[in-house]
Amino acid sequence: MNHLFILGALAAQSLIRRAPFPQTAFLIAAPLLLSLVSTEGFAADTPEDKPTGTEVSAAETLAQSVYDRPAGKDMSARVIMALESKGEIKKKRLLYSYAADQGNAERWTLMRFVTPKDVAGTGLLSIDQAGDNSDQWLYLPSLDRVRRISSNRKGGRFVGSDFYYEDLSDREVNMDHHRLLGTDKVGGVPCTLLESIPVEKSNSVYSKRVSCIHKKLLIPLRVDFYTRGKKPIKRLQASKIRKVQGYWSIYQSTMIDLKKDHKTHLITTDLIYDQGLPDQLFTQRGLADETLELPYRPDNKKEDPKNKDKDKSSKNKNNT
Repeated sequence: MNHLFILGALAAQSLIRRAPFPQTAFLIAAPLLLSLVSTEGFAADTPEDKPTGTEVSAAETLAQSVYDRPAGKDMSARVIMALESKGEIKKKRLLYSYAADQGNAERWTLMRFVTPKDVAGTGLLSIDQAGDNSDQWLYLPSLDRVRRISSNRKGGRFVGSDFYYEDLSDREVNMDHHRLLGTDKVGGVPCTLLESIPVEKSNSVYSKRVSCIHKKLLIPLRVDFYTRGKKPIKRLQASKIRKVQGYWSIYQSTMIDLKKDHKTHLITTDLIYDQGLPDQLFTQRGLADETLELPYRPDNKKEDPKNKDKDKSSKNKNNT
């Protein structure tokens, strides 16, 4: 399941199982107005050196292991998105991210902003199926309508952040050529460098991605994104990882626009796996009707009766 839309997705979890970064959540995540969406033209580079068969096999094995990393059947997260420009936080947004793994490379994600007022209720629904089949819909409460996101908007910025719409969708291992580039460190932690180049240039705005993957946890600690030239244009870096319900999860990550000195921080504050999210949540009706998701928000979970009893017992002791 994709974490970083990766946003929790985009969290930092939805950015939630991308290959090689799930995104994401989310993920990372991973939704105001269409006027905020801009598109840019990109030209893909051609790799200069062709890797050997052994190198390809080892690289594909690593990429597949990252993609298949256990992340539960479904996930819901509460995420803070902070937009930073020139060292100063300009905007903060609160969103909820939901993801469900349907098997056979089919994954569903839903993201909803709740604050501030200018984006409250705005949502993004992504349905990723096997191959290069991905559908996205945007709900705009000011218009009270659901609009489909055109596939040619992959390079459009998501709600003015440093995430592109492509960053919020799933990407299967066989959609890229992979090779190992050696090792590196992120924050002093050793990791393996994995290069991923699109098999078909037309299905990605990026010419390649280079991920630095934690050798044991199989989590990308850093991902560099390239378009033209030899220097990356963006960098996604994880800064906080926790184990939740047996799953290693990205709790804090940052997408950096290396050209504009702009950053988008994703901070997960609550996260729940395997709630049994209903299918209707991941429909256009669920996208337009915010009330359907309320019972599944991680900070709305019911209080454990045992904890209530403990609280009552503690109060009684204090009163005697």
